[in-house]
Amino acid sequence: MSDPWLTIIGIGEDGLAGLSEASRKALAKAETVFGGERHLALAEIGSRGRPWPVPFDADVVLSCRGRPTVVLASGDPFWHGAGASLAEKLDSGEWIAHPAPSTFSLAAAQLGWRLESTVCLGLHAAPFERLGPHLARGARIICLVRDGKAAGDLARWLSERGWGASAFWMLAALGGPRESITEYRADSLAGDLAGNLVTVAVEAKGGQGMPRSSGLSDDLFVHDGQITKRPVRALALSALAPRAGERLWDIGAGSGSISVEWALDGGTAIAVEAREDRAANIRKNAAAFGLAHRITILTGRAPEALAGLEAPDAVFIGGGLDEVLFDAIWPRFSPGARLVAHAVTLETEALLGELHRRHGGELMRAEISHAAPLGRYRSWEAARPVVQWSVVR
Repeated sequence: MSDPWLTIIGIGEDGLAGLSEASRKALAKAETVFGGERHLALAEIGSRGRPWPVPFDADVVLSCRGRPTVVLASGDPFWHGAGASLAEKLDSGEWIAHPAPSTFSLAAAQLGWRLESTVCLGLHAAPFERLGPHLARGARIICLVRDGKAAGDLARWLSERGWGASAFWMLAALGGPRESITEYRADSLAGDLAGNLVTVAVEAKGGQGMPRSSGLSDDLFVHDGQITKRPVRALALSALAPRAGERLWDIGAGSGSISVEWALDGGTAIAVEAREDRAANIRKNAAAFGLAHRITILTGRAPEALAGLEAPDAVFIGGGLDEVLFDAIWPRFSPGARLVAHAVTLETEALLGELHRRHGGELMRAEISHAAPLGRYRSWEAARPVVQWSVVR
């Protein structure tokens, strides 16, 4: 096997002084060196350097295939860096990597935090809402942000959501001669701060955080009344049995509340909704929970909208199941896939009874009434029963 033509090198703020002998040899041999302008300056590359295109495009490196080439990245190239984007396009024998300590490692070392229990996020190209599921009292979070202005925006974002009492560190140029670390309280950070490639550390204080039990409050969702209510949603999610990495089809998604709670457990969801106004609500909810990258919204009717989709690990149908839809989706289930369907009409209830007879599973009826004040007494609101059928393929 020939030697790899591509070397992926992690470089820190100490530049050449912090590189291993193997990294320096690869740099000396390279005909072309790719990296950000800061990386190229730290490595003193000169005319062999080629700054990354904006937006980032890994294919420019492939144009040098077979020739000695180096890619420079900050710290560990495989942690929020370019390493994986390149490696997935190459055979294993084409590249070798020499990582340096990641920014997360350097920040944790400065703060004395246990890295294994610290949340590490890249927010330089992602919305702040990605923080939402991780915010809890005492949570320690290290974030990569674009620049000092973004760090100030993040402090305001936290303060507006009740986390203004959080300890907030700005860390810049870690590991180099220009290293600086400044601690603030999030709600006392005023103005936009200068500086690029800033790291932010947060120790969360002031808020309560998002509950992680199934059945979040309906008030957390934007909806027009078309929402699987909290107690019924908890029953459905229990039967859907979310697992990290699995795919859900949420058919007739309404507000997308089932998709949101599924995605909070680490899965991905495809929310299918016929009405555009409700699809807009799903988009708002996905964004508010920081889950837009995990929830795909399809505006259309099933089963037509499901054509071409990868097979699901679970399917939820909150209403409107009929024989045509069932016959279209059932053959696409793999062994172990789960189907949970609700009925609120007698017609659909009868269908679920027949499907239960043919395919087994669990058929249950739930009636949940809420107490309402009536003078000195209370009355029970009339409950609309929900029939739930759940089955494993």
